Amino acid sequence: MEELKSTRLSMLTLCFGLMVFIFFLQITVIGDKIIWNVKLRTKLSICRWVPDRNVNGSAAAITCDYSNKEYDLCTINGSTLLDPTSSTIYAVDLHTRNKSRPPLKFRPYPRKSDKVAMSFVKELNLIVAQPKLSCNVTHHTPALVFSAAGYTGNHYHEINEIFIPLFITINKLFSNQDVTLVVTEGKMWWFQKYAELLAAFSPHRSIINANNLSTVHCFPSATLGLMKHGPMIIDPKLLLPNPKTLIDFRAFLGKVYSKLGTPFMYPKRDKPQLTLISRTASRVITNEEDVIKVAEELGFIVHVFEASRSTPMRKVYGVVHGSDVLLGVHGAGLTNFLFMRKGSVLVQVVPIGLEWVSTTYYEKPPKYLGVEYLEYKIEVNESSLLQKYGGDSLVVKNPGAFQTKWPQKRLHWTHQNVTIDITRFRNCLIKAHEKAKIFITKVN
Repeated sequence: MEELKSTRLSMLTLCFGLMVFIFFLQITVIGDKIIWNVKLRTKLSICRWVPDRNVNGSAAAITCDYSNKEYDLCTINGSTLLDPTSSTIYAVDLHTRNKSRPPLKFRPYPRKSDKVAMSFVKELNLIVAQPKLSCNVTHHTPALVFSAAGYTGNHYHEINEIFIPLFITINKLFSNQDVTLVVTEGKMWWFQKYAELLAAFSPHRSIINANNLSTVHCFPSATLGLMKHGPMIIDPKLLLPNPKTLIDFRAFLGKVYSKLGTPFMYPKRDKPQLTLISRTASRVITNEEDVIKVAEELGFIVHVFEASRSTPMRKVYGVVHGSDVLLGVHGAGLTNFLFMRKGSVLVQVVPIGLEWVSTTYYEKPPKYLGVEYLEYKIEVNESSLLQKYGGDSLVVKNPGAFQTKWPQKRLHWTHQNVTIDITRFRNCLIKAHEKAKIFITKVN
């Protein structure tokens, strides 16, 4: 009995010693446990399918990176076949005749944490296989596949989720080569609206509208999805060794639309031109005529501009680029600050409950571009929500506390109009006029 106890004690001692050794090994060799866990999660977020061997020197492999919070990205580093009838993209591997691999489901839209947006995006099937299809059209440049669904139809989202990410992705992955753009779920009005801009991203290749395809297309390789850095952000550190910024994106837009002979509306003039972005659905200025009247009294030439979702961008560019002041309530129309000249003035009217998005989308980025920024933050008595919900409602009294989930947040976007206090707003317009006069003096 004593010998048995002694044996058990020895085993316990040995196990304890081994555990202590492993613990210190993790600390001294692996390092910080948190860092190790982060590295492990990053490794596990990479899904890689590699074939048995290379085919004609080109490995048919699908590699997907799910580690970014904004987007997923998949690449096929070999022969790629697009079958539009089944929304399937094949990584062609001639050695998978008798093998079965389940398809990988993928949505190529850079807003992956937004379940509402992603529900509008069709899944693509990615699979390593030997398809029983032949190529009708063979391309000699890589494919870049992305969706024009999501929140398309809203100008802010079109720029923030498609065109800025497209600029980032091409400069990061295809800076020195041509690429063929393959757009899924693009509507005809969308292609017409952005025809010149899409062509500028791939000047030597046709744009493929995957919605209208009935033929099989083949590519030497493919990238699926777009890279995104954040709301209205281009981080040059993430684009090394070819760093770009929002300034470069604005210059890119200028090259696209100025070379088309866009009629810029800035002849030499003594009075600054103010363009008012008019809204009709939500966040409407209910006393817009009073705003126009006081602006004209202060010496502005006022131009009221209401663009539909299908208004050609060359027209929008011409109007906004020619303006000395752009005025509007927080909303997609203010995304056109990207068309403004350095030194011109942006005036944002901020409704209650929309402070963070107003700062993030339309205060910081314009300042980065050298656009003068002024803000008119409405008071509670200027919001239609006061009459509807009352002053004691959390909707009005503490919007931040009310906005715990998207349905609540949406209320301040879609159910709020503003009646501007003209006396108070006059002071904001006086400042805008002073800045605009300095600007047009320099331009003249």
